[in-house]
Amino acid sequence: MHYNLTQLPERTQKPREQGFTMVMDKGLSVREVEDFLENGAVYTDIVKLGWATSFVTTSLQRKLDIYKEAGIPVYFGGTLFEAFIIRGQFDDYRRLLDKYGMEYAEVSDGSIELDHERKLEFIRQLSGQVKVLSEVGSKDAEKIIPPYKWIAQMKSELEAGAIKVIGEAREGGNVGLFRSTGEVRSGLVEEILTQVPSERIIWEAPQKAQQVWFIKLLGANVNLGNIAPNEIISLETIRLGLRGDTFSHFLDMDAVDPMFKPVEKPGNKPGTSMPRG
Repeated sequence: MHYNLTQLPERTQKPREQGFTMVMDKGLSVREVEDFLENGAVYTDIVKLGWATSFVTTSLQRKLDIYKEAGIPVYFGGTLFEAFIIRGQFDDYRRLLDKYGMEYAEVSDGSIELDHERKLEFIRQLSGQVKVLSEVGSKDAEKIIPPYKWIAQMKSELEAGAIKVIGEAREGGNVGLFRSTGEVRSGLVEEILTQVPSERIIWEAPQKAQQVWFIKLLGANVNLGNIAPNEIISLETIRLGLRGDTFSHFLDMDAVDPMFKPVEKPGNKPGTSMPRG
């Protein structure tokens, strides 16, 4: 950092298991990847090539090489996995992972109806080859999965070999964990957290308000995914309480400059207003 500020939350350091940021590349050019990494590499833990964009990316190998040079692992979106298995090409998919030297793979069933035992078997097989991230939730806004099923699926997929589970939200943040308006299904999240450790979950949260909500609930080192490349610096400031949305969240108000301590009005409980200069 360029200067010192006190009362900042302590961030985990790379390579990290908690405080994980997954960035979604929806088709960046080689030059855009280079520009993104100039400032964003230090805050990015992994990059997902969204859905099946890798199939139509003309400079795929060059992009992968640039990410690798920056020390950032990349994986293909879960929709590509689904596109292979619905066509009966699972072995082809495994060869694809080897061809491009992938260290991670995403197993999902957001666009297809996949028997859960079959999904677990795919996780078991792939976990012997790569690190598996398994996604839970549907991309269909009309399909509402009850909390007990989210919990059961997350737990069984972790037991099958996934290193982390991903809470589905799509790139728009308007399905799965969220209502169509982008509002967090808070009851669902809180119920999941009663049985699945937060550090084992990546919450897809592409919208700023969603990122703020999770950081206020679970702290600076919550795992967040589907972050746009041009939002990576913004997210890090939110994690550190250096943007208005979380500005006072990590402050110890007893330790701030007296000018800014809450004013206690006679006969009332301490308020939150600040004295004016």
